[in-house]
Formats: sequence, structure tokens, C-alpha cells
Amino acid sequence: APDTPEIAKEMEESVNEVKKTRDNVIWIAEMLPKKEVIQLYSHADVFCCPSIYEPFGIINIEAMACETAVVASAVGGIKEVVVNNETGILVQVEQQNVAPFEPINPDKFSKDLADGINKLINNKSMREAMAKNGRKRVEDYFDWIAIAKQVEGLYKSLI
Repeated sequence: APDTPEIAKEMEESVNEVKKTRDNVIWIAEMLPKKEVIQLYSHADVFCCPSIYEPFGIINIEAMACETAVVASAVGGIKEVVVNNETGILVQVEQQNVAPFEPINPDKFSKDLADGINKLINNKSMREAMAKNGRKRVEDYFDWIAIAKQVEGLYKSLI
């Protein structure tokens, strides 16, 4: 969901403008139940996360868990989740130094995101390999069993 009504309005207007020239644009404006989200992730060829601020990046973990290759901004916690050129493509973004930390060159950022998406869409074997690697990374580092083992290891190191 958008952070403010103004952002929601801006997004809706932008989507409607694009729909005038493209018939394959779908905007889901509401939060969906987890079962539906899993279906969307699982049936996508690529998941794109164009965030300019992301403390953790759990949506990338969700996509990777569903064996979907990721194209994401190289910001915040996303860099700890997505392994560039292994589980997805990390797109660099040069940002303003003060809030709202918008991209300094939004056109370049948009183009770089599109280039990453197109690279995966046009290379099925790369996309499938990243999808498999992403699922394995989630199982190895981010599922509850892996997290429990990490916590156990931390406790043992403190004893």
C-alpha cells in the first residue's frame, strides 16, 4: 500500500497513463492474502523490487522462495538478501543524501532496472538458474530452521 494518499494518486495516474499505450499492465492496488501472493510470485518470470529504501527486503526473500529470479535496487537490506548475478540482478542507484533519498538520475535508474528485467526475460537459462539459486539461498539462510541454527550458533559462541 502507498505511504500517503498523494503517492497512491500519483501511482494510479501513472498506471492509467501507461495503460493508454499498453494492454499488459496490471496494477494491484491492495494487499493480497498470502496464498494469492504466492501464486503471483510463483507464476512470474521475474520479480522487480525498485525500492529506494529497504531495511530488510523480505519481499525479495518471498519471491526467491517461490523460485522467481529477482531484479532489485542495491539498497539497504536487499544487498544482504539478493546475491548479484547469482540469485538475481542488483541495480545500483545513486541517491540524494537527504530525505526522501530519491535517485539523482531517475531515468538512468529506470533504464537500468528495465535492462536487468530484459536481460533475465531474454535469457531463460540464466533466469532459471537464478530462480533455483534464490530458492536454495532462502532455504540455507532465511527459513526458520536456518534462522534457529544461526541463533543456536550465536548462543553457543557466547557460552
